[in-house]
Amino acid sequence: MTDQNAVPPQLLHIVIGGELRHLGEPTFRDLSQVEFVGAFGSYDEAKKAWKARAQATVDNAHMRYFILHAHKLIDPRGDVA
Repeated sequence: MTDQNAVPPQLLHIVIGGELRHLGEPTFRDLSQVEFVGAFGSYDEAKKAWKARAQATVDNAHMRYFILHAHKLIDPRGDVA
């Protein structure tokens, strides 16, 4: 039997983006202009936000958005329960 009140695990993902210097390398042209899209508790939520921002800036080939798996940075060994 599953607990209806169980809270799913939070896996922190951060979505950021900005204009790249060159298409072949993930180096931002101006770090002061990097956009923080948001912090999300699951990969699926982050992917929805990433996709929306990427589609909104499709006309600029140098714009790129990234999903950072922040939960892996916070707990790289996966020890936190």
